[in-house]
Formats: sequence, C-alpha cells, structure tokens
Amino acid sequence: MRLFFAAWPPPETARALEAWASPLEGRITPAHKIHLTLAFLGDVAPERAILAARRVQAETHLIPIEIAQYWKHNRVLWAGPPETPKPLKALVDKLHFELDRAQFTLERRPFAAHVTLLRAARAPESLPPLPRIEWPVREFVLARSVLSGRGSTYEIAERFPLQDPG
Repeated sequence: MRLFFAAWPPPETARALEAWASPLEGRITPAHKIHLTLAFLGDVAPERAILAARRVQAETHLIPIEIAQYWKHNRVLWAGPPETPKPLKALVDKLHFELDRAQFTLERRPFAAHVTLLRAARAPESLPPLPRIEWPVREFVLARSVLSGRGSTYEIAERFPLQDPG
C-alpha cells in the first residue's frame, strides 16, 4: 500500500480527458484513475499524514486544463494548466509544509501541475485540441494505491474539504 495526496476531478472531467486521450497511442489512464498528485508519501501509516492534512487551510479553485504535452524522456502524455494556478500552489505549499513538520520525506523537485493521461506513449505527430472542461477543486484526498496482479487500484482513505474564498 502506497499513500499519496491528490486532487480528483469530477467524473465528467475525467471521462472527457480519457476520451480525448483514447485515440492516441499508449497505455491510457482510465477515467477513474485520473488525478493530480499533490504529494507522494509511499509506504507509510496514514495517521500522521491525516493529522498533518487536517491543519491545511486552503481555498476552493479551478484547475484550467489548457495544454497537453508529450515528455519524451519517460514517454508520458499529460495535460494541465500552462502554469500552476496560485490557489493550487498555495494548497501544495501548505500541504508540503505540514508534511515536513510531521517529518515525512517528500520529493524536492518543484511541483508541476500535470495529469498523466498516457504512459508508454508513442510520440504524437500532433495533438488534437483539448476539450473545454472545468476541474473545480473543492477538496483534496489521501489515497491508497493498492497493487495486485491486475495492476493498481486507488482507494480514498480520507477527504479534506477546502474553504470557499472570501
């Protein structure tokens, strides 16, 4: 069992992203697995992580899904915003601060808001335009990745609501 914090899109947003990526070549991320990882914890007990996340105060916001790119170095096709929205960056910064305080070891590379849609992807000659979709973020979650012979499944361990601005 591996734990991570993530923002999960509404089902219609996830289905639209899956449909957009499905004609492209690679291993598609099914709609029910599409998420934006905020912090990866690994194989740890969830209790300290839950306590740390409960201290995070952040606002609801939208993630604009406006660009898609292919990363040749790891053969991944992703979609996301052109730059990380300020409220999302604030959420990630606060979450990482609280996880650091709780003595979790996190990746030190800068956070890049991206959603993996294809793995083992073939470099596309061109990409179709992304659909116009909204991804409202009203909560973040602590999720478990459970590995089995059929691959991984994700289970929500705990939900953390965000506050409406203003």
